[in-house]
Amino acid sequence: MKRLHLTSLGCAKNLVDSELMLGSLELSGWRAVEDPAEAELLLVNTCGFIRPAVEEAVDEILRLAECKQADPAKKLVVTGCLVQRYGKDLQNELPEVDLFVGIDDQQRLPELISELTGGEGGRLILHQPSCGLISSAMPRRLSTPPFRSWLKITEGCDNRCTYCMIPAIRGKLRSRPAADLVIEARALEQAGVKELSLIAQDLTAYGSDLGSSLPVLLRQLLQETEIPWLRLLYLYPASVTDELLDLMAEQPRILPYLDIPFQHVSSAVLQRMNRRYGSKELDRLIARISRRVPDCALRTTLMVGFPGETEDDVQELLDCLQSWQLDHVGVFPYEDEEGAPAAEFQPKVPDEVKQERFARVMELQAQISQQRLRRLVGREEDVLVEGVSQETELLLEGRTRFQAPEIDGCVYINEGEASPGDIVRVRIAEAHIYDLVGGIIS
Repeated sequence: MKRLHLTSLGCAKNLVDSELMLGSLELSGWRAVEDPAEAELLLVNTCGFIRPAVEEAVDEILRLAECKQADPAKKLVVTGCLVQRYGKDLQNELPEVDLFVGIDDQQRLPELISELTGGEGGRLILHQPSCGLISSAMPRRLSTPPFRSWLKITEGCDNRCTYCMIPAIRGKLRSRPAADLVIEARALEQAGVKELSLIAQDLTAYGSDLGSSLPVLLRQLLQETEIPWLRLLYLYPASVTDELLDLMAEQPRILPYLDIPFQHVSSAVLQRMNRRYGSKELDRLIARISRRVPDCALRTTLMVGFPGETEDDVQELLDCLQSWQLDHVGVFPYEDEEGAPAAEFQPKVPDEVKQERFARVMELQAQISQQRLRRLVGREEDVLVEGVSQETELLLEGRTRFQAPEIDGCVYINEGEASPGDIVRVRIAEAHIYDLVGGIIS
């Protein structure tokens, strides 16, 4: 078989695209290998959302270009958001690449790669994002452990946040039909998936273009599958409904965990971001979640250093974090993105001020996260076992319902035996800043 080396960069949504590309290439006679030196095809699925992701993607392309230089018979193919955003520039600046492919043509990769000739090089296949959607009929090779997977339920986004280029890169919101998502969920269940994480650019927008909604989809997934853990990631704050929260409270298979990116808490900053809520709405949202789903873990992301952000805005953010006591918070300094409206906003916050604010927020949240975890000490919790710990072979490693894969902490299991994919009962004995320690009791 022909051999390929695939590098997938960026978010889980991008990883699903990579898994679909790999599935179609395997059907065409390709086999994935870990070592790029062993591959005839070097494939990179890029992220182009923010500047650090762009830099990471370019570095990876150049690394693989060196591998190709050692063996000119190799083909280097680049696809994903970076190509969709900067395709023509990349074509001019990276002559080492044989083929650039935009998002809408990813499923044509087997055909496009077969058309490559020795003397071509630098070909660009790029169209504006259309109404195309992935489907359950497409072959998919999971890259996650067999007991967990992502389910991408929409493509694109209709929110026009002033700092974000996703609508320009990925196009308008398109929801996948619920029947197709149920088919894919059933297939994943049959393959052994026990934790299915629903993902989208804005999960709460699901179905708005189909006359449906996220709660309707969840009810169908609950009825048509027996997957024990359904996790919800990336919800827009202003669109979290009481109907959704009540369904979570009624259905223990929908995990008491919500990832809701706030981006900021200051109403003035949020208005400049073109977010459809302010600090009072966030207060009410957290109160509604606490009232309807009392044990719910909350994750958010926050941006510091947005143009015009003041010390008062940052202090309001810190005060809110202290008051809200969120379980998990990701923080990143704002950076201008070419083409985004916010890139033209003034006044800019100096880089050293951004970093100082970032450090203050992270320091406070580290204390809060540890306090939140301490409430679990002495409790018995269901834990999905991931396998032997990355820290030491003497421990197992897993996650509670309150810890999402790859972004939150874990549970180190120091007593008992279990296999990867088992859901076991663990008594929590210790809490650290981000991780827990406990032993299996059943």
